[in-house]
Amino acid sequence: MVKSDESAKLKIGILFGGSSEEHAVSVKSAQEVARSLDAEKYQPFFVGITRDGAWKLCDGPGPDWEAGDCHPAVLSPDRSVHGLLVLEQGRYRTIRLDVVMPVLHGTLGEDGATQGLLELSGIPYVGCDVQSSALCMDKSLAYLVAGSAGITTPRFRTVAGDEYLDPDRLAYPVFVKPARSGSSFGVTKVSRREDLPAAVETARRYDTKVLVEEAVVGSEIGCAVLGNDTELVVGEVDRIALSHGFFRIHQEEKPENGSENSTAIVPADIPAEARALVQETAKDVYRALGCTGLARVDMFLKDDGEVVLNEVNTLPGMTSYSRYPRMMAAAGLPFSEVIDRTVSLALTGKLR
Repeated sequence: MVKSDESAKLKIGILFGGSSEEHAVSVKSAQEVARSLDAEKYQPFFVGITRDGAWKLCDGPGPDWEAGDCHPAVLSPDRSVHGLLVLEQGRYRTIRLDVVMPVLHGTLGEDGATQGLLELSGIPYVGCDVQSSALCMDKSLAYLVAGSAGITTPRFRTVAGDEYLDPDRLAYPVFVKPARSGSSFGVTKVSRREDLPAAVETARRYDTKVLVEEAVVGSEIGCAVLGNDTELVVGEVDRIALSHGFFRIHQEEKPENGSENSTAIVPADIPAEARALVQETAKDVYRALGCTGLARVDMFLKDDGEVVLNEVNTLPGMTSYSRYPRMMAAAGLPFSEVIDRTVSLALTGKLR
């Protein structure tokens, strides 16, 4: 039986916000984590990161969290601290943490930067390690590694720095996107050669490395994965039903009210054989890229039944409307249980 006194609870640090373009989504993800945390098991410490990169220990991830009672805080790389240094009344106090759950998306959140700091600190943390986080964040490198493991990927090329890309050398349509950015920020579908330069410049607002890839004809499919190594759990597969255009996640002003051109159908309305193939492919991708803890693997399902990798999100959205928790819930795993299992993986390396 779990004791209710504070000393018996796991002290868990929840990092949210961040200086990436996905700041607002991260705050909403953290709100869902706060609602789903078992108060009998965990004593949470919420650390919000402002858009300018300032770290603050706060009461919680409310919409106006920065206006509340906050104190400057840093995650100490000193392993003897094993937690936070919090500045209060001109003096630092320490808070020892048992585990950290980064609820951060995009640059500096799921690209290995935060994970590197956590490695220095010696604190166990939820999710992928430095190497797999960085690898999955760079779509071109993820394609190369996954392709070498026998997984089908789109044909692509990268454009670095101010490199010129001859529009006449491409077969249209293509997608132009930042190689290392989250959600759909900076992504353009290009159907005419004359639109290519503007699309490349749009992508360069988010990353100096630009990815140009073929437009795969097929249904957009996702699969939530949880676990380490051979011990993996997958959620129900979802399918993105589009009314027009292409899927642009987290681009709406109020995404919780739905998208203007897409609906996520979970379980996906696809044949059972296709569902099984998608889930197995997701596990193959997860292992090939060295993922641990959790990730959402996005793919395309072509009319001929072939599955093609799209991208891997190592810290997927955790909002009430996000795909990962919905896929796990459809498989019988509520979000509170997802949290428990990812924490258990962080602490022991095994599913409980």
